[in-house]
Amino acid sequence: MKITQLSCFIENRPGRLHAACMALAARGVNIRTLSLADTAEFGILRLIVADPEAGKAALEAAGYTVRLTDVIAVEVPDDAGGLARVLAETDAAGLNIEYMYAFSTAVGRNAVVIIRFSDPDRAVAELSRHSISIVKPVTLLER
Repeated sequence: MKITQLSCFIENRPGRLHAACMALAARGVNIRTLSLADTAEFGILRLIVADPEAGKAALEAAGYTVRLTDVIAVEVPDDAGGLARVLAETDAAGLNIEYMYAFSTAVGRNAVVIIRFSDPDRAVAELSRHSISIVKPVTLLER
C-alpha cells in the first residue's frame, strides 16, 4: 500500500523549518516522521503526516510550495543486515529507489523505512511477492 508524503521546498535559512512546523501545528496536523535534505540555498522537507491534505493546505497557506508524492513504508528487521536483505530483493526485482529515510520506535523492534520508488505500484507488487512487510497507511498514521 502506498502512503502519501508531503514534499515541501524550504529556504535554507534560520526560522524556516520552525515556521513550517508551526503552520502544521496551528492546523492540528501531526507529523509522524520527516526528512530534511538541503543545499546551500534551499532544502526539501519530506513529511509523513496524519492528514496529508490538511498538511498540504496548511503549508501552502503559509507560503510554501508543496507536492504530494507516493512512498512505501517497509518494515525492516532492526538487526545487522536487515536493510541489506530487503535491498537484495529490490535489486533482484530491478526496482529503482529515488530516496529513502527510516525511523524506529524502540531498539530491537522492526524499523520502518520510507522508500520512494520510481514505480511505486510495481514496487508494491514485487515487495508483496517476496513477502516483505509493507506498512499500511492507517497503521503508520495511528497514534
